[in-house]
Amino acid sequence: MKKTITLLIIILMIIQFFPVSAEKLDKTGEKSGHPSYFSWQNIDGIDYTTPIKDQSPAPTCEAYGLVASMETIMQYQTGELYEPDLSECHLYFYAGGTYQSGYVNLIDAANYLVDIGVPDEGCFPDPHRAFDYPFESLQGWENRTVKIQDWGWVDYDIESIKTALIEYGPLVICFRFFQDFFYYSGGVYKPRWGGRAGGHVVTIVGYDDSEECWIVKNSWGTKWGEDGWFRMAYDANIFADWYGPGTGIMYIDGVYGNLKPDVPKIQIERPLIKHTYFLGFQLPTIFKNLEIQKAAPRIIGKITLELSVENANKVEFFVDDEIVHTDDEAPFEWVIDIKSGLHIIETFAHNDINTSKDIMDIYKIL
Repeated sequence: MKKTITLLIIILMIIQFFPVSAEKLDKTGEKSGHPSYFSWQNIDGIDYTTPIKDQSPAPTCEAYGLVASMETIMQYQTGELYEPDLSECHLYFYAGGTYQSGYVNLIDAANYLVDIGVPDEGCFPDPHRAFDYPFESLQGWENRTVKIQDWGWVDYDIESIKTALIEYGPLVICFRFFQDFFYYSGGVYKPRWGGRAGGHVVTIVGYDDSEECWIVKNSWGTKWGEDGWFRMAYDANIFADWYGPGTGIMYIDGVYGNLKPDVPKIQIERPLIKHTYFLGFQLPTIFKNLEIQKAAPRIIGKITLELSVENANKVEFFVDDEIVHTDDEAPFEWVIDIKSGLHIIETFAHNDINTSKDIMDIYKIL
């Protein structure tokens, strides 16, 4: 018995004077009260994030970053996975952004969300244009908006970022990236070669202490990175504070408004941007530097325009502001058979209460 007590005393003395576990506790975050892993992709087994989007070829990342955070918070607050889809283009342009300047001030955009809010994508869909153009959201968009209660900056240190991420939701971050970021395909990103290539705004949704990285949602489509996502090293040291005074790390404090408006949902699924269609066969667009609008699908021969439509009883098809077809039965399709040249295709979905639209520029070759 005496030997056992003596052994316990020796063990306690070793722990007291040689704290071998202290470094591990710091690394996992347990010492500060944070779990070693956290992500809004897995809150008690539920993924509250929304699908990856593609902003290209427009410089609208600020709006995409803010919207990505809002959509996740909307699903968490309602407790429903209904894939809300807010209009990045509305937020970008109505908050004062232009493609010529290449950005919208993140502070202006956040204040716009406090004062006015942003409607759903059906009010102002992204036409994927790399130039400024006349714009206007659908009539009645003011009744379909989601606002934020407030926003603020997060201190630039790992523990503060973790705390804000868990307390408020996904964080909007500004960072400088290097040339190698364009070619990222997986792993933990840390600039290594190519020199600084530009600035970007994305959304942190989580962290992983075992990899010492942030889990980040990008807006460059699913073919980039890890299905559109990337992991960024804690010590990458690339956060930027362009929109000062601030840290370049922004939190959103709560959302409210018309989180689930009774509106149709409509999306053009075929043709796809950045693709070429030859007699209906889909190919990636190869010659991207021709004098043809970058994202516009290039179409040779006839092709059926296919839609994903929900909560609608009628769809109208317009070409260059002229109605060409009306369909009141699923699957809501129309054969594109128009003259050569650049055209604007607009589709309007109606129910008994509201209207939503989608838009696409196409280049018809033959």
